Amino acid sequence: MSDIKIMVVDDELRMRKLVKDYLVKNQYIVIEAADGEEAYNTFVKTKDISLIVMDIMMPKMDGYEACSEIRKISDVPIILLTAKSDEKDELKGFELGIDEYITKPFSPKILVARIEAILRRTTSEESQFLEAGGIQLDISAHKVLINGKDIELSFKEFELLEYFMTNQGVALSREKILNNVWNYDYFGDARTIDTHVKKLRAKLGEKGSYIKTIWALGYKFEI
Repeated sequence: MSDIKIMVVDDELRMRKLVKDYLVKNQYIVIEAADGEEAYNTFVKTKDISLIVMDIMMPKMDGYEACSEIRKISDVPIILLTAKSDEKDELKGFELGIDEYITKPFSPKILVARIEAILRRTTSEESQFLEAGGIQLDISAHKVLINGKDIELSFKEFELLEYFMTNQGVALSREKILNNVWNYDYFGDARTIDTHVKKLRAKLGEKGSYIKTIWALGYKFEI
């Protein structure tokens, strides 16, 4: 069971339950709040919340206000959920320092994928170094070493390798790789992954065999 706590903030009980069910299914601990004021007070008391999923239109204190108050005391990742799709509303959220902006209606599976991507990114930022099977990644320097020797990778090849190593032993579908490495605004063909994997394997030499092909699904990084 994961010990990662996520706070879900929405004045609609049905929406909170929907998001909570998917998060619990993915083994996250979920804390609920019905408005921005409750969210802020709960966050101050709890301290170890790893991420917040918050609606904008709420009584007492809306999502923007709650985000602004929380940003005064923490850099915790925040995803705003809203029925508003106006560009100025999105910009307002990003100006307040949110990490993602998702317009309703949305896919709960995509929401979970975005949460995983943000948590993976923030975890990687905390631990700036990855090592597996003789491959060393210096994330802050964007540098790869194999048995102490520098390897030149493109930006996307580096991100792809980082994603594989972060999810070592996990079967990753092409869709999931696209969502996390190429981001959610990419609408190209998933075959671009196969092209990048082929190039990455070649550059890794004998270590390229760590990237296993899973027929009809995607790939898995395994030593």
